[in-house]
Amino acid sequence: MAVLKITKSNFENEVLKSDKPVLIDFWASWCGPCRMVAPTIEAVAAEVTDKVVGKVNVDEEPELAQRYGIMSIPTLVVIKNGNVVRRTVGVQSKQAILDLLEV
Repeated sequence: MAVLKITKSNFENEVLKSDKPVLIDFWASWCGPCRMVAPTIEAVAAEVTDKVVGKVNVDEEPELAQRYGIMSIPTLVVIKNGNVVRRTVGVQSKQAILDLLEV
């Protein structure tokens, strides 16, 4: 599955109302570590079929970043049934991201 671009307009339907756990990568185009983890996020999205993988650009969607208390990027947040169940900050390995999704 492709990585979804999450915005405030599709957040409720794609994330909060999702019947699958959702991994959100909070990132920005100027962030070096965000660019480093991007191919890993793409690989995870291609591999998992029972989860949703999305990205939120914190510069374009500051309300979502503020809502989830994003202070550093990249921050990966897993939301299940509308609630944050896991989060991590910084570049992660593919296996660490897959482990994060085991909720």
